[in-house]
Amino acid sequence: MMKQSNWRVSGMLALACVLAAAGGCSGGETKQTQDNPAAAAGSSKPLSIQMFAGLYNDAPDMNNAYWAEWQKKTNSKLTVEWVPAGDLNTKLDLLLASGDLPEVVAVPDFKRPTLISAIKNGAFWDLTPFLGDFSKYPNLKNNTVKDAFKYRMVDGKIYSLPGSRSRVDIGIKMRKDWLDKLNIPEPATLDEYEAALRKIADGDPDGNGKKDTLGLIGNGVIINDGDTAFAAAFGAVEPTYNAEGGLIYTNLTPQYSDMVAWFRKLYEEGALAKEFSVMKRTQAEELFKTGRAASYARSIWWDKEWENEIAKTGQPNPTIVNLTLKGPKGYAIDLAIGGGGGFLISKKVPEAKVKQLLDYFEMTASKEISDFSYYGLPDVHYKVVDGQKVLTDQGIKEVNTTSKGVGVLAYEKWGKVISASGNKAYNDAKIKEVEKYDEIGLVDPFRYLISDSWINVWSKYENEWRANVTKAIVGQISMDEYRSFVDKINNLPETKTAYKEFAEHYKTFK
Repeated sequence: MMKQSNWRVSGMLALACVLAAAGGCSGGETKQTQDNPAAAAGSSKPLSIQMFAGLYNDAPDMNNAYWAEWQKKTNSKLTVEWVPAGDLNTKLDLLLASGDLPEVVAVPDFKRPTLISAIKNGAFWDLTPFLGDFSKYPNLKNNTVKDAFKYRMVDGKIYSLPGSRSRVDIGIKMRKDWLDKLNIPEPATLDEYEAALRKIADGDPDGNGKKDTLGLIGNGVIINDGDTAFAAAFGAVEPTYNAEGGLIYTNLTPQYSDMVAWFRKLYEEGALAKEFSVMKRTQAEELFKTGRAASYARSIWWDKEWENEIAKTGQPNPTIVNLTLKGPKGYAIDLAIGGGGGFLISKKVPEAKVKQLLDYFEMTASKEISDFSYYGLPDVHYKVVDGQKVLTDQGIKEVNTTSKGVGVLAYEKWGKVISASGNKAYNDAKIKEVEKYDEIGLVDPFRYLISDSWINVWSKYENEWRANVTKAIVGQISMDEYRSFVDKINNLPETKTAYKEFAEHYKTFK
């Protein structure tokens, strides 16, 4: 159902597409599309692009108003295999192992070990000589977050283009209206947060006469999007070195183990949903936006839309707040690097088409295309209310996270905070709610560090580690057993070699 069409075309057909779309690769046209991206539309046959990308909403109709206009503005014809977010890394690993790659692979994590291995094995184009000094690609140079290309280098070369996004992204959400109803002050520390979750889970904040409200929900290792935020509160994203001077991987630090122990306590108290380990992202989202759960960690820009959805259940005046929680060793705030995802071009793509694809991505990084990706078409997807673009019902359906997944986009400081469903007053208040995040939050250094040795280590132990995290939280193994497992990995000779490589790479960013 997710697959729009088959990308496995013959070599002759692929060549024909390239020849038909040839031309328009000069620096002059790049400058023209920088000033007015739409000017390129209709100037030549649309560029056919086969892409693998993440699905974060319902599968889109590529012929709807939004996608028709995107393809018109970028003079492209997209054939996308949309992969549900919860399955994305698994499907990516299978795709890389098969070697049967589409022209463009969009990834959520450009430093995933299996991806780095594929890069080193020649699966993708080295874009460094194409990009050069970026004189032909001013949007990619000037409209992306600082150091976007430095972060993503592999052996000093650029293989991926950034999916440029806000550094302030994930918020640990809580139902403020429920806190008020139960006379619970807004939590400012992890201890207060834990106590609030217990009271909400033991109470009846939705007024249905049942004690069936869930506390913290999520999916993935623990709660997925919020894992690193909570880890930051325990000091796990601060550089931690072993006795040999190697930089320990975030998830295997003693501080991360302390966080696992804390989640174990939440689970025992009923503050962490019992189903956390088997819950899909779509299920977690549905539980929260139907008013079943107290807390969830996701992008801040969802708040207004989800408040509107909760209101449909009959719960009066639902209000979501993103907390600023102080932990024992820091704040529970996880900053992105402003472009954690990336776009890679398969080495099977002819060189002439690589240049055309780079022109496409240069166009998507323009202010005009980026603004369109957030709001769509006037009067169709949004209306202007008090100077703020506010999405219509059609806009809410068609303009979303998924619709931003096929282009680089220009960097927006509050791009993952401002809700296109909210008015100016709402969004001003939301920015004020999280305005300190960029100052007191931290970036996990392992979002950009690379170690050749680590690729082999983590590919062997990641799944077992994930399983042991769950076992430790639900009480199937003791915390001592969990820590012993972590120590076993950390003391492997190949792990210590990897940690030294991480430490050396980290020095280049200081």
